[in-house]
Amino acid sequence: MRTGSEPATARSALRARFWLCVWGLVWAVFGTVAFALAGRPGWAAACGVLWLVVTVDMTMILRHIRQGPHYQPGRDVPPYRPPENGPPFPRQPRHRHP
Repeated sequence: MRTGSEPATARSALRARFWLCVWGLVWAVFGTVAFALAGRPGWAAACGVLWLVVTVDMTMILRHIRQGPHYQPGRDVPPYRPPENGPPFPRQPRHRHP
């Protein structure tokens, strides 16, 4: 059921994001090492920056997973109730062009 408050009450598939981070981390480490050994310092630096970004993202994901069911709901956690007074942000009127 759509309530109009999805941006404010959205949940993330943290386990899927974690495994995608693992996949990205493996490739970033591989790219950094491979480009460094191949003598391409620019590409090695780019992969190193990607490695850093993926590591920070993985840290945040693990933090949210450890915070419990508020951030990582299971099947026994019901969805958030919709707000009583409507969407949290007023909607702009939609103009349709013919």
